[in-house]
Amino acid sequence: MDGTSAAAIYSHEYNDAMKPLPMTIEPQSLTTCEVAPDGSTIVLGFTDHAGAPAQMRLSLNQVGGLAMTLPDLITKALRLRYGDQSLRYAYPLASWTVERSSDPRTGMVTLCTTDGFSVCFSMQRELQHKLADALASDGPYQTRIVTN
Repeated sequence: MDGTSAAAIYSHEYNDAMKPLPMTIEPQSLTTCEVAPDGSTIVLGFTDHAGAPAQMRLSLNQVGGLAMTLPDLITKALRLRYGDQSLRYAYPLASWTVERSSDPRTGMVTLCTTDGFSVCFSMQRELQHKLADALASDGPYQTRIVTN
């Protein structure tokens, strides 16, 4: 070498080909769902395509993000699969709980399904009144789509 910079003798395509491929996991069945003793992670156990046991550990933040993403993904999948843009995956409501929040401007509404699924929403007072009015109305419900 003469002190100048040397050029690689192989192409960028070779380097790119050596990058690891993303891991694809194709669970066959969900076997366990557990919370770590300290509450920091959720562990999902499943069997993979070959029947071998596997686990996925997700942080509390990751699980929260997943929970917020899944309903929309399910709706998109249903609409694509059946070619019907009106389809939604609806859960049968079994009960609800209305609670005060530590913030006096908001309340909390928890909706529970017949199979034990539940989700809690915080609601500003004005929205609570609008929901109550819509539910008590004898007329047709008005659908309003709001985008941010």
